[in-house]
Amino acid sequence: MAPSGPRPALLALLVLLGALFLGPGNAHTSVSPANVFLPRGGSVLVNCSTSCDQPTLLGIETPLPKKELLLGGNNWKMYELSNVQEDSQPMCYSNCPDGQSAAKTFLTVYWTPERVELAPLPSWQPVGKNLTLRCQVEGGAPRANLTVVLLRGEEELSRQPAVGEPAEVTATVLARKDDHGANFSCRTELDLRPQGLELFENTSAPHQLQTFVLPATPPQLVSPRVLEVDTQGTVICSLDGLFPVSEAQVHLALGDQRLNPTVTYGVDSLSAKASVSVTAEEEGTQWLLCAVILGNQSQKTRQRVTIYSFPAPNVTLTKPEVSEGTEVIVKCEAHPAANVTLNGVPAQPPGPRAQFLLKATPEDNGRSFSCSATLEVAGQLIHKNQTRELRVLYGPRLDERDCPGNWTWPENSQQTPMCQAWGNPLPELKCLKDGTFPLPIGESVTVTRDLEGTYLCRARSTQGEVTREVTVNVLSPRYEIVIITVVAAAAILGTAGLSTYLYNRQRKIRIYRLQQAQKGTPMKPNTQTTPP
Repeated sequence: MAPSGPRPALLALLVLLGALFLGPGNAHTSVSPANVFLPRGGSVLVNCSTSCDQPTLLGIETPLPKKELLLGGNNWKMYELSNVQEDSQPMCYSNCPDGQSAAKTFLTVYWTPERVELAPLPSWQPVGKNLTLRCQVEGGAPRANLTVVLLRGEEELSRQPAVGEPAEVTATVLARKDDHGANFSCRTELDLRPQGLELFENTSAPHQLQTFVLPATPPQLVSPRVLEVDTQGTVICSLDGLFPVSEAQVHLALGDQRLNPTVTYGVDSLSAKASVSVTAEEEGTQWLLCAVILGNQSQKTRQRVTIYSFPAPNVTLTKPEVSEGTEVIVKCEAHPAANVTLNGVPAQPPGPRAQFLLKATPEDNGRSFSCSATLEVAGQLIHKNQTRELRVLYGPRLDERDCPGNWTWPENSQQTPMCQAWGNPLPELKCLKDGTFPLPIGESVTVTRDLEGTYLCRARSTQGEVTREVTVNVLSPRYEIVIITVVAAAAILGTAGLSTYLYNRQRKIRIYRLQQAQKGTPMKPNTQTTPP
């Protein structure tokens, strides 16, 4: 058993002091092993021996828990030192007749760091900006063998010794597009391979980096400059040069109204399209905002939109349906700030109202009256139109053009009697002979002797009635022969008369030329027709 109590300790101290101040003499104390690397809390066997055969005192001095093993001899002892928490230098000592001596063994404790932590990264890092990585290390020994490595994935960015407690290691890198989604971490390396042990590594939890590119140019905003109440417009907001474009968000709003855009993504661009509707409560000037948000930054564009109300002009007639000869007032009224034109004639003076008076005629039936109103809104001219139609009621009409008073047709020929009555409302027409026999107006008939005679055509409507007599003459075949004969005779007489005329004309020309020759007047070539 190891010596215990105050007496052995005191003797060991006296031996140590003697070895230091009086010299070792011929005796020699040795310890094995002389240098030991052991894990924290570990145990080690230490052999203390002396050169003399019969030492009066042989032992080990250490604050560590120790246990003498029953393996020793006269001049050596084996001790187990346990729970070694830090570096220590236990001392073996001996006291021999020829002198005193002592020897130290060097215990070096190693342990990996208790905490290896990479400081949190920014939630978003702009591409092209410096990023500082910071790693803190607590514990770990021996520090001379401890190194801190900063990593991007498995790529080594920096390698530095661990200095201080806690040790802090930093490195600065330039953020790249390729770093988006990359894991960064730090690792400690306790290298005891030169001591015959191994390389002990301890790695922090990784942090993922998100990089982004948001161009300095604002988004391009396309929208109507003016928007009418209760109508719908389209807004398009676009921006190029984004990375990663899929992470970009778009905020579109008109005043307090947030829009719901449909976003289309390109390789590095986006386009957001939204419909916008406005109400009378929003009338006036509103700001249209488009913001593209990426990372922790945003780019914005604002544009004024003027919301206006402009109903179509109101066209009124005294009555939409009047009788022929009635006076009608046509009026047009529009927005107080508008200028109107009624049937192509501008209001005088220019303004929102115009009117004129007319006396209704049959020609005005179905006539359209158009009013055009023009309003200037935010420098733009807005046009609105409205049309009204006039109905004129007038009595039936039967005239020679549409209902001829005399028809002459060959017997047995196919004919279609035509008689058109006019009026509004459209009159009912009947043509009767002797009050009973109808003339088939608008129907193809075979002409017979029964069709001949005088018919009374009567057109009737709510506006009155009108009558007209029409006569149908039927020619028999013998009359056709007489007519053909008369026509042939007229043709013969006409031919004879033309021949006589041409003969007399040529005769006059010859007499005229003979008289000129007798007078000695030279005759000129006849280049023009000589008058008769």
